[in-house]
Amino acid sequence: MAEPQPLQAQDKLAFLLALVPYLIDRERVSVAEAARHFGVPETRIRRAVELIAVSGIPGETMQYQHGDLFDIAWDDFEQNDMIVLTNLVAIDDSPRLSAREASALIAGLQYLSALPEAADRDAIRALMAKLSRGAGGASANVAVGQERHDATLATIRQAMSDGCGLVFDYAGPRTQGSTRSVDPLRVESIDTDWYLRAWDLDRAALRTFRLDRMSAVRVDDRQASHSTDDVTIPDTLFQQSADDVIVTVELDASSLPLVADFLADTADVPDADRRVRIRLAASAGFDGVVRLVAGLPGRAVVLDPPAARDAVRAFAASALPAS
Repeated sequence: MAEPQPLQAQDKLAFLLALVPYLIDRERVSVAEAARHFGVPETRIRRAVELIAVSGIPGETMQYQHGDLFDIAWDDFEQNDMIVLTNLVAIDDSPRLSAREASALIAGLQYLSALPEAADRDAIRALMAKLSRGAGGASANVAVGQERHDATLATIRQAMSDGCGLVFDYAGPRTQGSTRSVDPLRVESIDTDWYLRAWDLDRAALRTFRLDRMSAVRVDDRQASHSTDDVTIPDTLFQQSADDVIVTVELDASSLPLVADFLADTADVPDADRRVRIRLAASAGFDGVVRLVAGLPGRAVVLDPPAARDAVRAFAASALPAS
């Protein structure tokens, strides 16, 4: 490779700012490999490494001592053309993530890697490894398990990757199941519940399906006719339809964040007892409302309409023999 024109001062600084973290991350790298990575001649890499070796931050005396400069393994550099930084200036003094912070981020990345639309899983794994190495202490062995939905998620991921449709049996908690044919668009979750956003071919509309109510999930032979490019997916998980019934529920204000994605409109102002009234859009069977109340025992009360109250009462009555 012909030697290009010398770098200007600002370009040389930008190059060094990119080269130093690259060398730190690789720990040991050849001059030839570094040159290929940055697309520059090997002579430029050698000159930059020699410049790094005389760079640093002066100590308290404002004079450079040995420990105030970067250093490299000179024998390895001169004899084997290998670059190994042996002394890092100020890098080790920079703030680091605590073990707890690193573990929380690793858990979040594991969650993201489980999503079908998380395309670059190799990058996610590399970042998790880097977080483990860079934490201020040993990060905990955290794992976000989704074993209950792994098979379903894998099938959804395959359908989305292949651009195919999806077929599955779907049933509410108290309704008879039916076979649904959809174009899968996105997988989302709220707390421990996972949902599939998909275009329902039979209803010709966007629908949301709970993964734990899906069974016999399989990839369809046909190609999907809808994608996220031509279907607008609202930010809220559930959308109100013309057939929905508005249900008024009273609950304590501390529970409001748990139901924020289900609200048909804004919540009322909490009263003196920190109780708040919300309105939910529900289907005629009120399955979602029943499940909401069951998940907030003692904290949520259905006020209206009477049919929704009857559905909650029937659910509670059916549960009594089991207790």
